[in-house]
Amino acid sequence: MKSYNILRNKTYLYLTEFFAGMSVMAVELGASRLLAPYFSSSQIVWTIIIGTIMIAMALGNIFGGKSADKNPNPDKLYGRILIAAVWIAAIPFVGKLVIIGVSALLVVTVSTNFLIWAAFIACMVIFVFPLFLLGTVTPSLVKYTVDSLDVSGRTVGMLNAANTIGSIIGTFVPTFISIPAVGTAMTFIIFSGILLVIGLIYFISSHKGILKSIVATVLFIVFLLCGNLIGFAFWENNLAYEGESVYNYLQVKEDEEKTTLSTNVLFGVQSVYMKNGGLTGLYYDYALAAPFMTEENGEKDILILGMGSGTYAKQCMEYLDNANIEGVEIDDKITDLAHKYFELPENIPVTTYDGRAFLNVSDKKYDVIMVDAYQDITIPFQMSSAEFFKLVKSHLKENGVMVVNMNMRSNKENNINYYLSDTIDSVFDTVYTADVWGSTNRELFASDNADIDKVLDKSIGRITDEELKRQMDMVYTVLEPYSGGERIFTDDKAPVELLGMSVIDDIISRELAYYKNIFRTQGIEGLLNVGF
Repeated sequence: MKSYNILRNKTYLYLTEFFAGMSVMAVELGASRLLAPYFSSSQIVWTIIIGTIMIAMALGNIFGGKSADKNPNPDKLYGRILIAAVWIAAIPFVGKLVIIGVSALLVVTVSTNFLIWAAFIACMVIFVFPLFLLGTVTPSLVKYTVDSLDVSGRTVGMLNAANTIGSIIGTFVPTFISIPAVGTAMTFIIFSGILLVIGLIYFISSHKGILKSIVATVLFIVFLLCGNLIGFAFWENNLAYEGESVYNYLQVKEDEEKTTLSTNVLFGVQSVYMKNGGLTGLYYDYALAAPFMTEENGEKDILILGMGSGTYAKQCMEYLDNANIEGVEIDDKITDLAHKYFELPENIPVTTYDGRAFLNVSDKKYDVIMVDAYQDITIPFQMSSAEFFKLVKSHLKENGVMVVNMNMRSNKENNINYYLSDTIDSVFDTVYTADVWGSTNRELFASDNADIDKVLDKSIGRITDEELKRQMDMVYTVLEPYSGGERIFTDDKAPVELLGMSVIDDIISRELAYYKNIFRTQGIEGLLNVGF
């Protein structure tokens, strides 16, 4: 191996290993944030990300070791680092186009497991190559740092330590600093820039590779300028807000009638604000039946787990007399948006906390507890188990009511809603369900009072608002008693992601049938004509 001055300084080699390890973890976390607005942030998506990245790293290790033995020229290693840097810089711009392109292709080619295939292929196309290149770093550096077999163990140990420490920092910085502060796109750019600098230092110090250094720098600058040119929902033209928090991609859409909050660009609305007041036409209207199912006619204490932007809280304030409402929302950025765009009153307290953790430290009891913490397939298992619902029950007053919004209704046998319903039925004496017209939502009402349907019927007669009265009449009409089975979620076993993915896949398959038929009969031109 030729002698290069910069490589005689082992500190530089350890720094290369350190920043390579840091960048791998930063890209992995960035990958989850890039994919989540399209495919959710479920354990399934995380499994796909981790699996593909491990494949890339393993192949990179093999190739890097063989390459270092065959041709131990450090120019090749640092050239690969430059390529990885440019590729990672391109991800914020190109990655979103790839995701939409892959999704569009699969619309007409797959019939099942659409989200799994789309997430897997997108992840392979976007992330495998740059992480394969970074996987070559460690075996190559071993070649340059081991001077004697007498100290080979110590040297390799130091390299691994540098990689591990870098990985630790690369895990915490994106999650707690860069993504909340500057977003996913700039996070990719920052770590890309670090890799670029590592490569440039080598080539400048060795007085070679000037052309490749210039090309890499120019491309980096181009992607730096393009990174934020398109948003996650780049086809939308009426977004009032698009941003990110520690937990979510956040999108606020506004028109003359309403303002909506979404945490996924492909499906689902988490909250809605009707500018002229009144009912929303969504599941919140059905959930309003819960306070009317309680026996007491005086003040009602209502807790909302999964406050969102406060749609349900505002409706309770509008239609109920003497309602004391408080909410729990794990994402404080959503609470900020609620005050800014959704006119959530300041006098409604919102605690930034996990819903179950909040109940664990609270002694207060409520007339109604609304559980609205499920979004698409991202259902927190700790808020779907029998243990959780027992905790909810312990915080209800006598004859209190729990209402749960289940957002993936399906006629498919043994879908996730049946598991949730069976689990709840194992805890409460009485369970009723009400399917929300025109959507896949189902509201579940649970209590130890066997007569909550009769209480609702009686309460309807006292409602003076005609719109609300009609809505409660509709809810009463569609109420169905539920008798549970043996499908029980526990803290130990609650496969919510797999069951949720199955339902989402079924829903998507039905929706995509329309486009598949157009493609079969009219081809790509037909899809373009319908605005696909």
